[in-house]
Amino acid sequence: MNYKELLESARTCIGNYCKACPVCNGIACRNSIPGPGAKGVGDNAIRNYQKWQEIRVNMDTICENKPVDTTLALFGQTFKYPFFAAPVGAVNMHYGDKLTDTLYNELLVSACNENGIAAFTGDGVDAKVMEGATAAIAKVNGCGVPTIKPWNLGIITEKLDLVRKSGAFAVAMDIDAAGLPFLKNMTPPAGSKSVDELRRVAEIAGIPFIVKGIMSIKGALKAKEAGAAAIVVSNHGGRVLDQCPSTAEVLPEIAETVGNEMKILVDGGIRSGADIFKALALGADGVLICRPFVTAVYGGEKNGVKIYIEKLAEELKDTMAMCGAFSLTEITRDMVRI
Repeated sequence: MNYKELLESARTCIGNYCKACPVCNGIACRNSIPGPGAKGVGDNAIRNYQKWQEIRVNMDTICENKPVDTTLALFGQTFKYPFFAAPVGAVNMHYGDKLTDTLYNELLVSACNENGIAAFTGDGVDAKVMEGATAAIAKVNGCGVPTIKPWNLGIITEKLDLVRKSGAFAVAMDIDAAGLPFLKNMTPPAGSKSVDELRRVAEIAGIPFIVKGIMSIKGALKAKEAGAAAIVVSNHGGRVLDQCPSTAEVLPEIAETVGNEMKILVDGGIRSGADIFKALALGADGVLICRPFVTAVYGGEKNGVKIYIEKLAEELKDTMAMCGAFSLTEITRDMVRI
């Protein structure tokens, strides 16, 4: 199976909303929720993708010809590539009933581990979602990052117990999920968190705490104050607030401000190895990719994930070599043009 065949297979079982497009750019699904689309007019997912395409790479082949090293060290782990599968939840509602969240995470976590990267797993109203996700991570000796929604502290504490038992090397909270309807009007309250509340979560976690959903310097500084070991520059794929800027637009200023003090990850519309290169050049340590990994699992299960990882890896290696960067540390800002 090649990548084209993978997409063709996915179209037979991925439901009525996602179209498993050749390029996942947000245009066909636009504002389809349920489904993979964005909120409101639906242009945030499209903007995320398009802004990466406006950034170009600067070719430079007057350099020594040597092997390209794409390895990334993060929180005591070494990964073959600087990209991760992003968390997703309610896959059966948004992408078709072929898979449950539990089965999706089992396939994704295992396949990512076998191919040298890690998966971030999602969360949901059903407690079995986190139970299944952490069980899948435990099976691969903790090579995964459970992502907890911003519930009330009691529920968060219960989920963190599962995280610790899984041996996960880090834990995340997608704080921007405060905009999701099912978190509103909960008792006790769930949703946005103060700096003090986030600091308490980081302390309870006891492992590197990643705050996902940062879209401004102000937010990054708050996450730093709360004790986050890393942030994910993310607008939740445009699914929680209409009319956001793209992640590519805000990444450079955020990385410049806090990049020497915490790890910076970014997601949103990154679809190729060249896009990954651009993100690293603008200050990210690594990237997360969501929707295409869903397509890969639906289209080819574990083999589909392998095919997609290998596609991204070869594109990244080629871009690095053609721009004169032979390790991730050699990727610099002057290698891209905005």
